[in-house]
Formats: sequence, C-alpha cells, structure tokens
Amino acid sequence: MNSADRRYLMGLIREGEHQQQDFKYRVEDAVKLARSVSAFANTDGGRLLIGVRDDGFLKGVRSEEEIYVMHQAAFRYCRPQASIKFDTYSVDGRTIVVATVPRSDRRPMCALDEEGRQRAYIRIADENIVASPVHLSIWRQEQQATGQSFTYGDDERRLITAMQGAGWQPLGAIVKQTRQPRHRVVTLLARLCRYGLAQWQMSDHTFVFALT
Repeated sequence: MNSADRRYLMGLIREGEHQQQDFKYRVEDAVKLARSVSAFANTDGGRLLIGVRDDGFLKGVRSEEEIYVMHQAAFRYCRPQASIKFDTYSVDGRTIVVATVPRSDRRPMCALDEEGRQRAYIRIADENIVASPVHLSIWRQEQQATGQSFTYGDDERRLITAMQGAGWQPLGAIVKQTRQPRHRVVTLLARLCRYGLAQWQMSDHTFVFALT
C-alpha cells in the first residue's frame, strides 16, 4: 500500500464515527450490516470502515467470507438494491474494506430483518435509527412530486393551528390535538416538512416536530 493511501485511510480513522462514517469491527451478519447501508442511503450517504474497531484499532477483515457477507448486505438485504462501492486497503498486514454508500435517489431504502420484513433507517450522529412514519411519507411524496406548490386546505390549517405555540411535540400528541386520523396527520406533517413549514429532531430517542 502506498503512503498516500495509508495517510488517507488513517485520516478517516482519526475522524472517528459520525453522521457519515461508521466502524465495523467484524462482519458476521448481513442483516445488521444492511441497517447501516439503509441509514446512510436514506440520509446523506457515508462510509463503512470494515475491519476497524470502535476505538480505531485495526483488526482487519479475516477472510473472503466476510467480503461475501458485505456484498450480501448490499445486494440481497436492501430494498431497493443498494448502490455501494467496495475499496480494499492493506495496512500493517491487515485488510481494511471501505464501503462507500451514496445517498439514494429512491428513498426509502429498506433493510430486511431476519423474518424478511422491510424497515427503513436514518443516520443521526453516529447511530442508525428506525425512520418515523413521517420520514416514510416525506420520501414517498418526493417520489411522486410533480413540482406543485404548497396549497392550504382546511386540514392543513387545522394542523398548523394545533401546532402553533406548542413547541416540539411527538407525533402522537399532534394527532391527539388535531383529532384527525393518524395516517392523515402523517401525510400532512410530511408535506409541511417538505416545504420547510415544519421541522423534526430526535429528543430522548423520540422524533418530535415543530413549526419553523
């Protein structure tokens, strides 16, 4: 491995884990790895440094079997199939794989669990979090978007009125205040977020929403 490549890889490791980078000490379960692929693809893209411990220690990839598991995660356990690039580096006699996952233009990208059920994830800081129903609705609306501008109807006004002055609230509280069906509130709240009229954040492991 040339010195430029070594400096590049070690520079990545010094960054630690963050929104667009995750370390994987070992790869034994394609289902778990697919969750990271889903989270990166649904957020801002990112890199998986495989063969690197959480503290940055270089453990290395043990065998071709681990590389096979990585491919399985990308191409068998993600729906739609993930676009992912694998680069292999050798450092101090250890093989490190950098898997680069671009942000998907076909969100939501879901990971399959052990029972074959689909679940979408997003990346927040250094964690992979199950996406909320509002996120799923935002992505589906984006896929169906036709360039239309935001229009206000009675339901939209009712939702905005219920959220005014209330600060950050979880979805359940907003549904209760509006007295509208949950699925309808999810759709409306997703529209507000898409047009910049509302925003979301994670608070105490719960997604909360507020008007901008």
